Amino acid sequence: MTSIQLHSSVHGAADAPVLLLLNSLGATEAMWEAQIPLLSGHYRVITCDTRGHGQSPAPEGPYAFSDFVDDALAVLDAHGVEKASVLGLSLGGMTALGLGLNHPDRIERIVCCAARSDAPEPFVQSWHTRLAKLDEGGVEAVWNGTVGFWLSEETRAAHPEREAALRDGFLRTSPTGYRGCAHALMELDYLRHLGKMTVPALFVSGENDGGASPATMEEMAAACPGSQYACVSGAKHVINVDRPQDFALAIGGFLELDTE
Repeated sequence: MTSIQLHSSVHGAADAPVLLLLNSLGATEAMWEAQIPLLSGHYRVITCDTRGHGQSPAPEGPYAFSDFVDDALAVLDAHGVEKASVLGLSLGGMTALGLGLNHPDRIERIVCCAARSDAPEPFVQSWHTRLAKLDEGGVEAVWNGTVGFWLSEETRAAHPEREAALRDGFLRTSPTGYRGCAHALMELDYLRHLGKMTVPALFVSGENDGGASPATMEEMAAACPGSQYACVSGAKHVINVDRPQDFALAIGGFLELDTE
């Protein structure tokens, strides 16, 4: 499958270094809304909707990570960008790994958040379970089984608007797109290649993330030469929405941001 033209948006000064943001499965570029003011003060920030999500096309699947990587490169090409840093979460973080491993000439640095790099059997089975929910009750049924993994109970109670915004994005995911991405995740196979990473990398986990645990991400960081690792206290899977201030502190030094 070849790359497709994703929906994308640009924030920040045209002459600033470029930072590409990649969303998680079931989210859109809107998931980064809280980070845009900070990031666009230092970077020309490009956000996009992954294939099958938001305003991007949803070609028939199954998809592969090579498709996500090619799509991301096509976004950079469309905006005339030769080299960029990449910040991705979950599916977006895994795509960032693929960019760093396979196209180091195009990537300055990567921040890989709330992600895995392999697909053990329990992980694969979890996607079969979600696809069964999709078949039975559509995207909304999948959301109902997802939100508790994405946000802490504290955030859901204190900031219902964050949950509402994520739900809105999730329900804009096409069933075809969700299914195609799930099949790509079942074939995830980057862990054994991380020792070849030459791009500077930061791995960020949420302390209470059941899908990409701190132990899992520490293993990834240990396998990746010269990488850094940070854990955001109290956070579940969608770290940047669950704990935006602590997330900013976790990525600030690596991306050379002024987070004071």
